[in-house]
Amino acid sequence: MNRKYLREQIKEKSSYLCVGLDTDVSKIPEHLQSHPDAIFEFNKQIIDATGDLCVAYKINTAFYEAEGIKGWEAMEKTVNYIPKTHFKIADAKRGDIGNTSHQYAKAFFETIPFDAITVAPYMGSDSVQPFLDYENKWTIVLGLTSNEGSKDFQQQRIDGNFLYEEVIKKTAEWGTEENLMYVVGATKAEDISSIRKIIPNHFLLIPGVGFQGGSLADVSKNGLTDDGGLLVNVSRAIIYAGKKENFAQEARAIALEYQTAMKQYLGF
Repeated sequence: MNRKYLREQIKEKSSYLCVGLDTDVSKIPEHLQSHPDAIFEFNKQIIDATGDLCVAYKINTAFYEAEGIKGWEAMEKTVNYIPKTHFKIADAKRGDIGNTSHQYAKAFFETIPFDAITVAPYMGSDSVQPFLDYENKWTIVLGLTSNEGSKDFQQQRIDGNFLYEEVIKKTAEWGTEENLMYVVGATKAEDISSIRKIIPNHFLLIPGVGFQGGSLADVSKNGLTDDGGLLVNVSRAIIYAGKKENFAQEARAIALEYQTAMKQYLGF
């Protein structure tokens, strides 16, 4: 999916909502627990209920990998079920030497047809380039995350600048605004303005709105660009909004609240 199409979807739906399908089988409604394909059935109903309100879905692969082969099969079925109109993100946080990254890229761009993957840039350009080599695919680099441990490295200063700032500056040289995005945690909304001075037009994937306490208003104020420029991910607050048979309708209600707010923040 290219940037032009993604922008058109944001405009058409008045939404930059990304629904996180971080499906923990132990947390899905009880009536689905005995279903032979419980994870996929849960995801399917969430997708059916929210598809017109969001532009993207993010799958945290750890929740699927933890279930072994059944989890991988459910993940592949989910990706194939998501409409082609939606941006599909593998939140896999991969990053390894070049030949290994080539295999990761093949796994998540060919074998399972995601549109984007999150990567850790610590090992340098040759660990990221294999992902960038794919046309109409996106590499989402970890920029500034919202976890407590981000202070250990990301927020350390080097010659007066934060390490995460140097990482963003350097990695921006490896790709373009057409194939490179950045993860910036919503609880770091006050830092989005300074990040925008480094990468004014790149898309940002913003996790942390919802249960983690991030403010959609602050994120939108500091991060939106002329063509959107944001994908705000909400996972648990949407997919676990309901615990009974009507869980998908409950999820839709919360997604609608986010989409309604986003419509007000967008300038087009």
